[in-house]
Amino acid sequence: MSKNQSFGFAIAPMMDWTDRHCRAFHRTFSRHARLYTEMVTAPAILHGDRDRLLGFAANEHPVAVQLGGSDPAQLAQAARICADFGYDEINLNVGCPSDRVQGGNFGACLMREPGTVADSVAAMKAAVTLPVTVKCRIGVDEQDPEEALDTLADAVVAAGVDGLIVHARKAWLNGLSPRENRDIPPLDYDRVRRLKARLPDLPISLNGGLTSLEQGLAEGHGLDGMMLGRAAYHEPELLHAVDPLLFGAPAPHADTFAALEAFEPYVARHLEAGGRLSDITRHMLGLFGGRKGARIFRRRLSTEAIMPGAGLDVLRSAVDEVRRRDPIAA
Repeated sequence: MSKNQSFGFAIAPMMDWTDRHCRAFHRTFSRHARLYTEMVTAPAILHGDRDRLLGFAANEHPVAVQLGGSDPAQLAQAARICADFGYDEINLNVGCPSDRVQGGNFGACLMREPGTVADSVAAMKAAVTLPVTVKCRIGVDEQDPEEALDTLADAVVAAGVDGLIVHARKAWLNGLSPRENRDIPPLDYDRVRRLKARLPDLPISLNGGLTSLEQGLAEGHGLDGMMLGRAAYHEPELLHAVDPLLFGAPAPHADTFAALEAFEPYVARHLEAGGRLSDITRHMLGLFGGRKGARIFRRRLSTEAIMPGAGLDVLRSAVDEVRRRDPIAA
């Protein structure tokens, strides 16, 4: 197997975006990409509607659940529930900078509490046989990224962690909004590569600011994988290349039109169950970027898919706006 074929690829967990409909849609473009849920807090799993929070379709595999929390006992119990649902991986969020997350003492603020993160990893490892991973930043606020990332990594390695996904930026919890924290702190891919050189046996994937598979391969040299977030969401057609480029396998469908036709039964089942078309089509607005008809496609979905009773005909007619105008589709 070549290096490219063994290079892992995942789509990042993103709040309000990577729900089950988004994951099912993305799976249409790649059989091998690892999909992640939105972050789900351990208390929500313990006390909330588990089917709504954790339900997923069989064809989403491989799929990981991202947990938020800082209580090892709660996280262990939540991990067991997630394992029973059939997830392929449990991931702990040590990277989200939002005020709500900080108020619950989880997410990026846990970069300051490597012992708590290690205890949480150890508790989950004792509770399940699934891989347990951590998604983190390189540091927060005044922390030195060299010391902060090494300290966290050493702690979770000692606890038995199965891998790290490192967003190669600091998070500034005081002074920047969550949105600004995705762009303003400078990227430091070298820091992640230095961590891998120091811990060669620890699987490490690169996240943060990657806009293409080619950039991920270049910046991830020596690492074990890449995780794309906004690029994959806003330009889902780049996922066509994941299986051929990274896994040596053909793409599931010949092109976007064929992928959408294959996805129609999923959409139909959702509509038959009483769901709204816009629950799904809101994740499709990035399709056909740069093609003739793309603007009309987005406008049709944005205005018509939200209407009561909107059905598959709305999606088909929006796709036809591109099919008629784009010579590539002819």
